[in-house]
Amino acid sequence: MKIPFHRAFIDDNEINAVTEVLKSGWLTMGEKTFEFERNFSAYTGAPNAVAVNSCTSALHLALKAIDLQPGDEVIIPAVTFIATWEVITYFGAIPVIADVEKDTHLLDVISFEKKITGRTRAVIPVHYAGQPCDMDPIIEIGASKGIYVIEDAAHSLPAYYKGRPVGSIGHITCFSFYATKTLTTGEGGMITTGNDLFAERMRKLRLHGISRDAWNRYSHKGSWRYDVDEAGYKYNPTDISSAIGIEQLKKSDAMNKQRSEIAGWYNDYFNNCGLAEVYTVRDERISSWHLYPLKINIESVTIDRDQFIEEMKTRGISTSVHFIPLYRFSCFSGSGYEACDFPGSEYVFSRTVSLPVYPGLSHDEVRYVAENTIDILEKFRK
Repeated sequence: MKIPFHRAFIDDNEINAVTEVLKSGWLTMGEKTFEFERNFSAYTGAPNAVAVNSCTSALHLALKAIDLQPGDEVIIPAVTFIATWEVITYFGAIPVIADVEKDTHLLDVISFEKKITGRTRAVIPVHYAGQPCDMDPIIEIGASKGIYVIEDAAHSLPAYYKGRPVGSIGHITCFSFYATKTLTTGEGGMITTGNDLFAERMRKLRLHGISRDAWNRYSHKGSWRYDVDEAGYKYNPTDISSAIGIEQLKKSDAMNKQRSEIAGWYNDYFNNCGLAEVYTVRDERISSWHLYPLKINIESVTIDRDQFIEEMKTRGISTSVHFIPLYRFSCFSGSGYEACDFPGSEYVFSRTVSLPVYPGLSHDEVRYVAENTIDILEKFRK
């Protein structure tokens, strides 16, 4: 049996939607994108939704909206994708790395608070695997220190924290629609915010800073004349990708139900395994289960995580690792960060492997993954 790490859940609805756009003669950002934004706003409960071409673009525009300046500091967790760090450097600002919790892989609130200085301008909590961070204390600490909370929700559609949907909690929230995400448009992203001024500015900045959208300039609705009052970027999506997003959003709850069911099947297999640690989701939170991260009990087996991954490959099972801690990259050499300063992140990184979890994965396939996982661990038990 061959089981890929991910398969996009695409059917005729997405295909027909794309065909409709292609036949319309208007392919770039237009009415389909605006419809997608309205639907996404309603779905997340956020007053404003701004569609962009990636979550990296979303994070960049979010930091631009708060007027991040050179020398400002932004606190981020060590366990995240490199884009979370990368966008901060665009401004000449300083990324400050905090540790994560060993069981949830989420930003450790105590570590975050210790990293705050007089130059801290924002924090970017990353909702790892689909589970929201502990947002109440993060927002409370941020409010007391004048720190913006910009959520990296690349993994978290839909997800809930104490009954509140992710997308309607922090100052700004950034979503990803990359090929492997819980909602995909191939490439793409969305920004949500309750701040109308932030939203208006980000809408302009996503398309070079021009005062009206290309749709208005080139349709009978608008004029060729426009103004630019601030240099922007080429971050707009297309109506092709937005058409896919509209259809994906319609079945978002159904897809989430399937991923949650798959995670439950895995938990049933691994809860009493003894050689692996099941990922913790707090009682007051609902995860989107973008990832199923399993931690191997490396003290009880004679192979490490990387060798385990190679063993799984020989059995036709593709897995992945999320993520290499930021301070381990070459770009951080000489920065003063040491692995020993991040015990939670090191614990997570040395043990974690992400198993396949996506709509359409059958129970037989889950059983095959789980039984082979356990068989390999038992084979190498100390």
